[in-house]
Amino acid sequence: MSNSTLSTLPASDRPEVAARLRDALLGAAFTADGLLELLGAPAYAALARSETVPALRATRGDTPLETLVRLFLLQQPVPHARVADVLPVAACVDSGWLVSVGADEVAATVDVRPYGGPDGEDWFIVSDLGCAVGGAGGIGSREEGVVLGVGGASTTLAGITVRTPVSAALDLGTGSGIQALHAARHATRVTATDLNPRALHITALTLALSGAPTADLREGSLFEPVRDDETYELIVSNPPFVISPGARLTYRDGGMGGDDLCRSLVQQAGDRLREGGFAQFLANWQHVEGEDWQDRLRSWVPRGCDAWIVQREVQDVTQYAELWLRDAGDHQGDTVAYEALYDAWLDEFEARKVKAVGFGWITLRRTGSDAPSITVEEWPHPVEQPLGDTVREHFDRVDYLRAHDDAALLAAHFRLAPEIIQEQVGLPGAEDPEHVVLRQHRGMRRATKVDTVGAGFAGVCDGTLSAGRILDAIAQLVGEDPVLLRDRTPAQIRLLVEQGFLEPVG
Repeated sequence: MSNSTLSTLPASDRPEVAARLRDALLGAAFTADGLLELLGAPAYAALARSETVPALRATRGDTPLETLVRLFLLQQPVPHARVADVLPVAACVDSGWLVSVGADEVAATVDVRPYGGPDGEDWFIVSDLGCAVGGAGGIGSREEGVVLGVGGASTTLAGITVRTPVSAALDLGTGSGIQALHAARHATRVTATDLNPRALHITALTLALSGAPTADLREGSLFEPVRDDETYELIVSNPPFVISPGARLTYRDGGMGGDDLCRSLVQQAGDRLREGGFAQFLANWQHVEGEDWQDRLRSWVPRGCDAWIVQREVQDVTQYAELWLRDAGDHQGDTVAYEALYDAWLDEFEARKVKAVGFGWITLRRTGSDAPSITVEEWPHPVEQPLGDTVREHFDRVDYLRAHDDAALLAAHFRLAPEIIQEQVGLPGAEDPEHVVLRQHRGMRRATKVDTVGAGFAGVCDGTLSAGRILDAIAQLVGEDPVLLRDRTPAQIRLLVEQGFLEPVG
């Protein structure tokens, strides 16, 4: 399909105009905080659902901020004179950010949406008109080359990414450039790739309008644009992971059968990572009849890499098909055509014996260990974002446990992690609880059952005594053989360290 009905994009080689436009937007408080204050929480939240009526009602005045909201967020033509009071109109029209409409109005050629950076930066994400986010009615365009703005998947990936300083970062399938924008904060050099040349153009606009350094932009699929001798300390990708019977939308459907695109992406990443480097992806994977989904994902992990894979959600094939048919707006068209598409999705899943589709995070870390650690788990519960530090600490703990056998654990010192609470569960009035639960209020917000020894051990861990000394004291209190207690407790200590309840000291 051609891109002929998509708007002409602003010039990406006019940094001086982008800088002037940025200054004007900031001067009018066209920022995430400014929008929230102007629109109010309900209308602001409605925009994230692609519902514009509340925002239209809130911008019936003639202030500079209301003018910019109508122009760039609501895609409404605005009188030339009003815009001239806020923006350098002639330069914006000449470079393609604005276009003249009728006798005395101008309109935006792209959606420009304020986005708050992690340290309070005022950024702007550029996307195609009507495609800033998805919504109940679909993305607003069925063009193959359409470029979306920031959605829930984009912010999730940005939040889980490890943010240590690196010399080289790679953003595969950059889209509107949000991951490249985040990476530019802590990477000396950022390379961004995309199969869609329009996406690369829009990424350049996003970076320029946000005042970020330029990136090395390359056209091509997955790792194709990357030279054989190029490696990175960080690779991120929010790929076109949707499992569909045909690649109709470049931003969404990868064009490979089933979950092969996500598998290929993960398997090829190992050779592109430097020692200690991270590769982090969002992905979909099939739950196939007669196959353990965890084993399926373990088979994806490349040699020489530790992996942490978290399944956040599972949908049966009917829910999954309906979700993505609605995403493309297919439910709003001809009923017969919609039912035929739906039927084709179910035919595809039936042929592959797929019963459900999982969604989640995949993190790889290049390691020199001869015994890589692969953790595959299901965790659908709320977590604390940003989670990048938690991800990095998970792999630090993997290294620690790999280097410490049971004897070394008993000689080590630990402290209880911050904001851990203990819950005792049992019948009212009972002398002893049925079980004890330790619960985190940070990071993954895990909860784990422990026995009374484990609870007592965790409760007195303040870094002053070794684990063995603590167990000896507990054995004396409960009247248990200290040798037997030392033999059976390291497995519980190992679990508490692995899950982040206990932190090694020293």
